[in-house]
Amino acid sequence: MPKEIKTSWGKITSDVSLVPIYYLMFIYGFIYILPYGRDLIGISWFDWFRSEDGPLEWIQFVEYAISSLIAFCIYIRRKKKREINSIVWLLIAFSTFVIAGEEISWGQRLFGLSINGLSNINVQGETNLHNLPFFHNYLLDPFFQVICLFFGWLGWKKFKNIDAFPNKNLSLYFLFVSLFYFYFDISWASTTEQIRNDQEIFEVLLSTGIFLHCFKSFKRTRSFEN
Repeated sequence: MPKEIKTSWGKITSDVSLVPIYYLMFIYGFIYILPYGRDLIGISWFDWFRSEDGPLEWIQFVEYAISSLIAFCIYIRRKKKREINSIVWLLIAFSTFVIAGEEISWGQRLFGLSINGLSNINVQGETNLHNLPFFHNYLLDPFFQVICLFFGWLGWKKFKNIDAFPNKNLSLYFLFVSLFYFYFDISWASTTEQIRNDQEIFEVLLSTGIFLHCFKSFKRTRSFEN
């Protein structure tokens, strides 16, 4: 069913979910200017939201962890384990499990345990792989751009027979992330300063898009069984 944005000039209809637009309007139109953050918590509410170990990062961890469980359940329910849809669901389950672990540095942020050999060469001094110098400096941002462009457009556009890829309705959850990282990286070569690193604000769209895709797909598999 088409989504609608009501304006004074009329209605704007869309085939995709508009929640990401409302989310960004809330963050930059309300949280960004919310007062008294420094008085109450020592930093602005906006900086707290987008900080390491802030609420948005923990939301990502929870969504990735649940998505991993749901995707694995979908894989288990599928009768043909070797077909492409089943394999993609298994890859989603494995990938989201790894990302969830990386988000909390494999327990370091919860229990204080770390692998010194790994954390000593880590950009942020943590026990994770995505902040190792080479991956962090050269591969991480292009990975986000490519995977989000694929999930937000190429997946449902070119591979319509693979329902393990997110459908068109969830496009904006991924395309906004790809667009942010493109502008963030290209601003290195611009004539102005690099744009502010609001990655946590945008990355939560990615985790939410994957979570919604897994949740809706799980509901469909249940309806098929019934």
